[in-house]
Amino acid sequence: MNINHDRIAIIGLGYVGLPLAVEFGKHRSVCGFDINEARITQLVAGVDHTLEVEASDLAQAQHLQFSSNVDDLRACGVFIVTVPTPIDKANRPDLTPLIKASEMVGKVMSEGAVVIYESTVYPGCTEEVCVPILEKHSGLVYNQGFYCGYSPERVNPGDKVNTLTKIRKITSGSTPAVSAAVDQLYSSIIAAGTFPATSIKVAEAAKVIENTQRDLNIALVNELSVIFDRLNIDTIEVLEAAGSKWNFLPFRPGMVGGHCIGVDPYYLTHKAEEVGYHPQVILAGRRINDNMARYVARNVIKLMLNNGIDVARSTVGVLGVTFKENCPDIRNSKVIDLINELKFWNVNVVVTDPWADAEEVREEYGIELTTIDATHKVDSLVVAVGHHEYRLMSPNELRSYCASKAPVLADVKALYNRHEAAAAGFTVFRL
Repeated sequence: MNINHDRIAIIGLGYVGLPLAVEFGKHRSVCGFDINEARITQLVAGVDHTLEVEASDLAQAQHLQFSSNVDDLRACGVFIVTVPTPIDKANRPDLTPLIKASEMVGKVMSEGAVVIYESTVYPGCTEEVCVPILEKHSGLVYNQGFYCGYSPERVNPGDKVNTLTKIRKITSGSTPAVSAAVDQLYSSIIAAGTFPATSIKVAEAAKVIENTQRDLNIALVNELSVIFDRLNIDTIEVLEAAGSKWNFLPFRPGMVGGHCIGVDPYYLTHKAEEVGYHPQVILAGRRINDNMARYVARNVIKLMLNNGIDVARSTVGVLGVTFKENCPDIRNSKVIDLINELKFWNVNVVVTDPWADAEEVREEYGIELTTIDATHKVDSLVVAVGHHEYRLMSPNELRSYCASKAPVLADVKALYNRHEAAAAGFTVFRL
């Protein structure tokens, strides 16, 4: 099978889809599709609000056209689906975007089409959920009239070093010929090379365990952080000492949010329970990580009370609301859990973030971003995200933001020297 001359449709132009569309668009005909018309308007104007693609890169993709018109997909022979796969409030997989995208593709694809999924799913999802939808809406038979592939995304939002073409890519296909064709397709743009998986299900499983492994490692150091706090030992100092051994893994404690690490394990546990196995280690790690934001907030409250601060009449400033540093992505940010826990204790919380889009934060979480500085003072501070701007601040500068005599500094990402912060007048808490 040769799919090198087929026009490609990229379905979903977020953090995953846009870089892919741009890279393919430098070499071949691509239709970048998104149902969000405002997003299309921005991209046509050369603006990417996710900051993943520079205007110069967009300009280089001379064969890329953006559209929100479904009819523009009919001329395509290859469909790459990069829509989000979130979880609901009960931590169950929400396949709604994936199902709707599959319905749409099924309605416009022609015989011989290849549909490749990049969205993170549980093992078996492509062939058990997506394929029947494609068959129903296309009237074609799987592996006769159309074919499928799975090549999981490995995007790291905000990372300008490990970008799309520099990360080795897993590929797979529904037949040996399709597998080879999908691998050849991605090999044309991925300088780091590809890894052909033996099946679609193996590729799906490989993706979901990548982030499950990271989740569990972070859960371990988070639990160690809780233990060491009770032993009056600084966790970071312990980790730095242990890190002197060559094979010690350099994981740090933190609040695990975002669209991957805090979500993907639930896709795996969902499927495990479907086949009669109740995961223990994975869910234990998830419980620990999901509780860390509340743990931070409660320690802030405890220390404020110990310092004689009237919590119910206090204002706490939170620096950073995105799920990670130097990135505008606010999806599944655990900072929100921290803010909500502080509000539960009747604390007035003010939030600032130089990277986040104020309108997006308002629409998604109902939070108004504001200014926190020496003229807009608070009683205590939580530095929740390790943005570059915050790393450049000194403890003395942060102290100037606080009006109370004995403020608390929750240095969640351990950005500052704790002894210097204490010398500046803070009671310091860090994971």
